[in-house]
This record gives sequence, structure tokens and C-alpha cells, in this order.
Amino acid sequence: MQLTVRDVARILGVPEKSIYRWIRQGALPAYRVQERYCFNRAEILEWAISRRMPVSEDLFAGNGEEASPLPSLAEALQAGGFSREVVGGDRESVLRAVVSALMLPDGVDREFLVRVLLAREALGSTAVGDGIAIPHVRSPVVLRISRPAVHLSYLARPVDFGAPDGRPVHILFLALSPTVRVHLHILARLAYALRDPGFKGVLIRKGSDEEILREAGRLDALTRRSSGDTAGGIPG
Repeated sequence: MQLTVRDVARILGVPEKSIYRWIRQGALPAYRVQERYCFNRAEILEWAISRRMPVSEDLFAGNGEEASPLPSLAEALQAGGFSREVVGGDRESVLRAVVSALMLPDGVDREFLVRVLLAREALGSTAVGDGIAIPHVRSPVVLRISRPAVHLSYLARPVDFGAPDGRPVHILFLALSPTVRVHLHILARLAYALRDPGFKGVLIRKGSDEEILREAGRLDALTRRSSGDTAGGIPG
């Protein structure tokens, strides 16, 4: 709960009165602390992703973590790998199948990871519409992994994830990150990519791993040029 109303308005690029209206409507996750509203960075990002809203790089500032270089989407996908024809009849069985396919360091408890992912789903679906979901861990540091990874899975048949648009999910991006800062960055990179027609097009038609990585690299290059650096900033 590190953000104020002013912070969230700046991050989402909307007037403060819109933030208050969304709070009154119960649409925006907020907490009342000593007569003021506070917000959790991860929850605000997830809320924006579910509504396909762009976010400002301000979301990553001031969280107390070292400003180390952030990974590109292509790097995270390459580290996470791809799965095709994943079998499962519901959220739990699908997540178990995906976790079993992950390339994880020795010592990572896969059963614990499944339970944490299911607990996150219980808080609210990670489906973002159009048959796509981004299951992830709300507190990434508990996994003790050394580098971020995004594993892309295509399901053998669509599964109900409680998506906001009501469509069953057939594409999953499972995001794993070593720190909260990287976690927010990876989720924002995915949100940006899923708004891009080229990336989404090759994704929907089940392009090859190489095609998907090439599209991700194209977006990474565009982002670097627009931000004027090599950190992979997020267009606001």
C-alpha cells in the first residue's frame, strides 16, 4: 500500500476525480488508512492490465529495490520456454500441468508454487480477455529464483478461468520474477505486448517459438527507442 490517489492518477494518466469515482463504485482496489486512500502497486497494475490500460513508468519508482537493469520480454520468454497442447480440464489441473513443465532451479517446491498460484486465482481471475491469462505469484520473492521467466503455454482445449469477457482461456503466460520491481515490469511488458496487433496476431495463430520471440524482440526494440535507454521502459 505505497501509492496515494495522486500517484495512481499519474500512473494511469487520468484525473484524480476518476480515481475517487472508481473507488466509490468499488471498481478500483483501495485501502482506507487514517482517512486517506492507499493503493498496492501490484494490484493497480493488475487492475490496469485487466482493462487494457497503459501505465506510466512511475509505477516502478520508489519501491526500495536497487535500480538494476530490467529484463526484456524476449529474454524472459526465452528463459521461461514454451509448451504446446497442455492438457487440463480446469484451472487447477492446467496450472499443475504448466508448473510441471517449467524449467525451475533445484530446490523450488513445485507443489508450493501451484498452491500459491491457485491462491492468487482465488483473489480474482488472472484472465485478461480474448482467451488469454497471465497467472503469477503476487509475492515473487517467496520463490527464491535468480532470474525472471515467462512460460508461454497453449492449452489442448480452452478452460474456464472466470475471464472478465466470459471467454475460456487457451493461452497462458505464467510469469515468475525474483523481485517485486521485476514482477511489475514483466506484467507491464506483457500488457503492452498484448495490445500490439503484430505480437497478438502471431500469438493467436499459434506461431512458432521463433516467430513469437522475434515479435517480442521487435517490441523490446521499439520500447528502448521510445524511452531513449536500454531498460525496456513501458509506454504510458
